[in-house]
Amino acid sequence: MTPPPGPMAQLDRSTLGHWPIPVTVRPVGSGPMGHLSRWDGRRDEEGGKAAATGPPEPVAGVRMPITTKPEPEPAPGPAPLPVPPPLPSGGGGAAGPGGGPSAPFAVRHRRPVCVVALLLMVLSALAGHDVADRLSSGGIVSRGAESLRAEEVLRRDFRAGRPELVLLARTGAADGRGPDAPAAVAAGRAVARRLAADPGVERVWSPWDAPRSGGWSHAGDGRGVLILAWLRGGDHERGRTAERVVPEVTGRFGPLEVTAGGEAATRVAVARQADRDARMSELVALPVTVTLLLLVFGSLVAAALPVLVGVFAALGTTALLRRLTDVTEISVYALNIGTALAFALAIDYSLFLVTRYREERTNGAALGSALGTALRTAGRAVAFSAGTVACSMAALLVFPHPLLRSIGYAGVTVTVMAAAGSLVVLPAVLALLGDRLDRLDAFARWRRPRATGAATGEAADEAAATGRWGRVALAVMRRPLVTGVPVTCLMVLLALPFADVRFAMSDDRVLPAGTAAAGVGAALRDDFPDSPAGATTVVLPDLDARARAGELDRYARRVSAVAGVTRVDTVTGTYRAGRLAAGPTPSAARFLPAPPASPASPASPRTVRPGAYLSVVTAGEPGDPANADRIEAIRDVPAPARALVGGFDAMVADVRGAIGDRLGLALTLVGVSMVALVLGLTRRPVLALKALVLNTLSLCATFGALVFVFQQGHLRWLVGDFVLTGSLDVQIPVVTFCVAFGLSMDYECMLLSRVVEERRAGADPVTAVARGLDRTARLFTWSAIILAVVMVALATSGLVFLKAVGVGLALAAVLDATVVRGLLVPAVMRLAGRATWWAPRWLREKGEPAEPLVR
Repeated sequence: MTPPPGPMAQLDRSTLGHWPIPVTVRPVGSGPMGHLSRWDGRRDEEGGKAAATGPPEPVAGVRMPITTKPEPEPAPGPAPLPVPPPLPSGGGGAAGPGGGPSAPFAVRHRRPVCVVALLLMVLSALAGHDVADRLSSGGIVSRGAESLRAEEVLRRDFRAGRPELVLLARTGAADGRGPDAPAAVAAGRAVARRLAADPGVERVWSPWDAPRSGGWSHAGDGRGVLILAWLRGGDHERGRTAERVVPEVTGRFGPLEVTAGGEAATRVAVARQADRDARMSELVALPVTVTLLLLVFGSLVAAALPVLVGVFAALGTTALLRRLTDVTEISVYALNIGTALAFALAIDYSLFLVTRYREERTNGAALGSALGTALRTAGRAVAFSAGTVACSMAALLVFPHPLLRSIGYAGVTVTVMAAAGSLVVLPAVLALLGDRLDRLDAFARWRRPRATGAATGEAADEAAATGRWGRVALAVMRRPLVTGVPVTCLMVLLALPFADVRFAMSDDRVLPAGTAAAGVGAALRDDFPDSPAGATTVVLPDLDARARAGELDRYARRVSAVAGVTRVDTVTGTYRAGRLAAGPTPSAARFLPAPPASPASPASPRTVRPGAYLSVVTAGEPGDPANADRIEAIRDVPAPARALVGGFDAMVADVRGAIGDRLGLALTLVGVSMVALVLGLTRRPVLALKALVLNTLSLCATFGALVFVFQQGHLRWLVGDFVLTGSLDVQIPVVTFCVAFGLSMDYECMLLSRVVEERRAGADPVTAVARGLDRTARLFTWSAIILAVVMVALATSGLVFLKAVGVGLALAAVLDATVVRGLLVPAVMRLAGRATWWAPRWLREKGEPAEPLVR
């Protein structure tokens, strides 16, 4: 039906019949983009009376959502178009800034909401104040992995295995006899005694108090020796012990210069480096972020809002992580990444909501009404966006590794907290601020008027239709193949290096090269290749080596014949290339179970207790990705009894295998949840599948860049120096995928929510995409820039893991917000045509037709 003629200011309800809420009409498709209209519900601030506005002129071919007397059918021409009813006007019916009874809850109860939020922040700060002291720098290998079980048996039955603490004692070049000089021997024994005196140290081995073990304890240049220590307790207790004893046993002792390395010392160094990097990244990011926030939010008051939401999310996440440390192992990386995500998501969500709120206020809505509309439109998109990020981060929980699971805990928590802060706390603060939101604009003199605030009605729509991003979208959609094909080829080119990825696991080389733990690790690989710190072991806990020596001999021969294995040592001798190279030596007794500290009987346990183990030396240095393949080959060799393969390379193989086993499930969960959430937001299957495909393409390009930089070593001058290993930590792409995929879906939800809103308002497909991109591109472009600043600050870390994750997330955000959203999305939606807007019957809203709303 068409609206009744005449001045609307003189009409009363009896004249209007069932006219829904007093309305005004705002052209939506003016100018070159179309000529459709949308009815927006508006109440004034004095009690809900009808706003005195004149009616629009009837638009040919459009049914207005007004019920009056029956009108004659329109003349033959274009078929009437089913325009859905307008979004309800929301709260604000009552006078005053807080809105009436229909205003959002947070607006009506703004003071209690702010008080409760402040109280929660204080309690969270108190609950999580000591979280840094309880975080772990380990958690890389899943509990129950074969390599960890092998280490447990070695420690318990053989008093062997990988030592947690390794001291490297070196003499100067002027000391002719090196570490065997009397002064060096005395100093070394004093260091070993001091180390053994600590209650957290279970056992100490030094070359001056034990046989030379075939020479592996002495460096090739004759100036360095190793002192090995096995520590008591779990990872956390061992780290505390190392933190306590390392300062006491390192430094200058007579002619010896002692430095500490090994797993425990490396973990302590990682934790300290992560803490320093977190402080440094805050100092780097804070001034730049504040400046950008002032530029994008337009005033000091508005710029403080995302900081408030970020602090709210970060404190809540810290408190939960602190509670989780009581029941499970939480990685130190979880705190770094969680804090960065807190502010990134807070800026993202706050920007989207505040911008929509300002737009409604500029168009004349009351405060409560503007907040209600912002929450139903932008807030709905934020809710779905938070769901996508949370589901993406939750995929990390399917992996058994404590490091990945703890980042998943932090990611889900920070997303929920950021969404809660944006959807509950932020509206309450906005209601309290009222018109004071735009005060203290430091850049007002140089700022151009915002498009949304420069005009209303037809002029505003004309501006949206011809804005910079709108013009880009129109140009792309005029020739979608000309833009889409080259951009896709560029993304594929960026992704190509990922085909050559070599996965490994972080070790001491995750630290800067100048740290003591990294120096000891390098010395172990170069000068002590046969030391227990890097050896691969095969444990046969149930094999009676004395009674079944022949079977052990044949098994050792088969293991030594595996490609890449250079030597195998066990109780029956030394083997090379499938043959016995040398018989057993007196030190071969170490391959049998050791007597307990307090033997129960005088009988020798070596003749009673079963068990034996093999020490396997491979061609590559410990940590070489090729060694993980050799480990799998060793495990495939038929053994005479239950065999457990341990050592660092076995840990790498276990991590790779566990991630590979669960990766399919994680990808499925992410994909299904993303499609479901985008379907819930848009109700268009093609849009959901398009989002999934384009996000995957963007992430593949990011992974290729990570390999190009961190595996192949390019652009180190740009990202900062690091130790090049020729491999990529297998957990870096997993973390980057889950975080970046969620953030890219965040931008997708922003864009699609506005495109669908324009589409349902009556715009044709091309117009809807152009307007949707023009009105949101500024938001997610600024959001991506600020996110990139935060992540680049994270990438200044001296830890390769954090550096790679920061670079990957910054690159993914910039690529997604510019190349994907600005170019690929309009091209793909134009190529998909009418299919983009098709929906099956079960997804359509009530009364919605199957065909597109606009022909």
